[in-house]
Amino acid sequence: MRAYSGDVLHNSETSHSHHDTPGADTAARLDETLLGGARRYALSQVVELTGLDEQFVTRYWRWIGLPVTHPTETWFTDADVEALKDAAGLFSAEQMDERAQMTFIRSVGHTTERLALWQVEALVEHLARRYELDETSARLLALDRLPEMSEMLSRQLEHAWRRQLAALTGRTAIEFAGSRGDDRNDTQQLPLVRAVGFADIVSFTKRTAGLGSEELAEFVQRFEAGARDIITNAGGRVVKTIGDAVLFVTDDLSTGAEVALGLAETSGAALGTAAPGDPEIPVRVGLVWGRVLSRFGDIFGPTVNLASRLTEQSDPSTVLVDKETAAKLATSSRYALTAQPVRDIPGIGRMAPVRLQRAYQA
Repeated sequence: MRAYSGDVLHNSETSHSHHDTPGADTAARLDETLLGGARRYALSQVVELTGLDEQFVTRYWRWIGLPVTHPTETWFTDADVEALKDAAGLFSAEQMDERAQMTFIRSVGHTTERLALWQVEALVEHLARRYELDETSARLLALDRLPEMSEMLSRQLEHAWRRQLAALTGRTAIEFAGSRGDDRNDTQQLPLVRAVGFADIVSFTKRTAGLGSEELAEFVQRFEAGARDIITNAGGRVVKTIGDAVLFVTDDLSTGAEVALGLAETSGAALGTAAPGDPEIPVRVGLVWGRVLSRFGDIFGPTVNLASRLTEQSDPSTVLVDKETAAKLATSSRYALTAQPVRDIPGIGRMAPVRLQRAYQA
């Protein structure tokens, strides 16, 4: 491993200089570059410039994940002032209460915090591999690279967000076209009907026990990327990944069945979690058709819990569904459904799952 000194591998004008406090100097330089300007205002000045009350400003920053811990410190930029005005204008125009305001701003803060961490860690890993650097040197080099990448990353973020928003609004328009709010017979029902599935790696803890931190990170990343490809290619959407498991949804049951079978039929090698010659690493899946509540970029409800519990009951490379989901799938000649023995399922009770397979084709 090599060490990065600030003038090796990179010919940038932003290389590290030799000050008494190089860390603070670098942080200040990056701060101004990434924020698009200097920090010029204290909290009281922002309140005066925006015409907003102090409570609103401090709430906004707490929700975005960057609380104002020193109200008298020069902390805000011109861009911060404009962002606060924009948010306040939207909230006023839509007459949003505090709960709605919090949800909107936290969605941005939570997502971008995770995104920034993810991208920086990916860059550090790339630089460490490319230049054979130790961890510290790779992170120092990443600091040099980030300012020149920030504008492109910002454009990519906006582009991806607009595409995702267009896809979501398109699906919603098609699903609810012609519907009326008073058409619902039971207002207590969860609002969305979806196929919900969980997939996880069989014996994940045992299989990864001997891996180092880099190997473990690569293993999980490959599983997530491989599973995501299978899900999206089949027409599903990834809700979230949880280490060795992935939660997905589809708008119709047949697509959900195709996603579930695609994951179960795929070995660890195809998912990128096993090297050539290594034993296959099977995936098991639970799938349920039912109602869910969508909030905070996640889904909730008994359907989600049942899909998770069925996954735990599944054998390697198999898909289990509940009897109600099986009854709907039985109308298609594409699938074979086999009742399994009755068992006690934690958090659910006694039930007989049904195994989902592709129908035999002569």
